[in-house]
Amino acid sequence: MAEAIMKHMASEAGRHDEFEIASAAVSEEELGNPIYPPAAAVLRRHGIAYDGQRTARQMKASDYGKYDLIIAMDESNIRGIRRIVGGDPDGKIRLLLEYAGEHRNVADPWYTNDFETAYNDIFKGCRALLAALPRS
Repeated sequence: MAEAIMKHMASEAGRHDEFEIASAAVSEEELGNPIYPPAAAVLRRHGIAYDGQRTARQMKASDYGKYDLIIAMDESNIRGIRRIVGGDPDGKIRLLLEYAGEHRNVADPWYTNDFETAYNDIFKGCRALLAALPRS
């Protein structure tokens, strides 16, 4: 959901050409699957396009050098990212909601089936992140 929401916001702000927005997973269990139907339903309700979007590709160690920021939804993802990339010497790995002034995880709908709360957390974090990114 975060990839679709951030792409939508960047496009609405006329900034879609300024960023490469991509998802990457720290585990392999959902790789290549279509977006989870309840997540797709929430995105549709909010007018967020996700056409053809598949579950994230596997994160690689080389991603650390490629991207300026690596944003995680929760602390577990941060641990997985650091394991894959070998640490965070440049301070690129951040929790999404830190940009909204909250040091907490995005509500995980996988366990609660509450995709609306997850959407609201992600929306809040993406809005704050986009505002924090300098214009190119």
